[in-house]
Amino acid sequence: MTRNLMIILATGGSVALLGGAFIFQMLGYPPCEMCLWQRWPHAAAIVIGLLALKIPGRVLPALGALAAATTAGIGIFHTGVERDWWEGPTSCTGTGGLEGLSGADLLAAEGPRVVMCDVVSWEFLTLSMASWNAIFSLDLMVGWIVAVMLSAGSTAAKTSRTL
Repeated sequence: MTRNLMIILATGGSVALLGGAFIFQMLGYPPCEMCLWQRWPHAAAIVIGLLALKIPGRVLPALGALAAATTAGIGIFHTGVERDWWEGPTSCTGTGGLEGLSGADLLAAEGPRVVMCDVVSWEFLTLSMASWNAIFSLDLMVGWIVAVMLSAGSTAAKTSRTL
C-alpha cells in the first residue's frame, strides 16, 4: 500500500458516505440537525484528501484522521441519543416543552418541519444511519492513520537517500 492509495481510499470513503446521505435525502429521508453535523467533517476530509494528494507530509493525513474521528464521534453521540442512552440537543429532540400550546396552536403552526434527532428514520441490521456512519468513519480514520504512517516512512526514505 502506498500513501496516496490510502488517501484515495479514505477520501473516497467520505465521498461515498456523503453521497449516500444526499441520496437518502432525495429518497425522502430529510436529515436532522445532528445528521447535518456529521456531514461537515466528511466534506472537510474530501478537501483534505485532495490537498494531501498534492502536498507531501503527515499533517494533512493527520487532519483527515481527525475529520473522520470527528464525524465518528458525532455519529456515536447521535446513536446514543436515538437509543435514549443520553439526552440530545433540545433543538431537535423530544425533550422540548409544549406548555402553553393547544392542539389547535400546534396544527396551525407554520414553518419548516423539524426532523427529530432522537427518532430513527431508517435502519439496517438494527443500526441507524448515524450508527453506520460511526462504524464506517472509524474505518476511514484507520485508513488516514495508515496514510500518516506511510508518510513518515516515505519521508525517512527520502532523507536516507539524500544522506
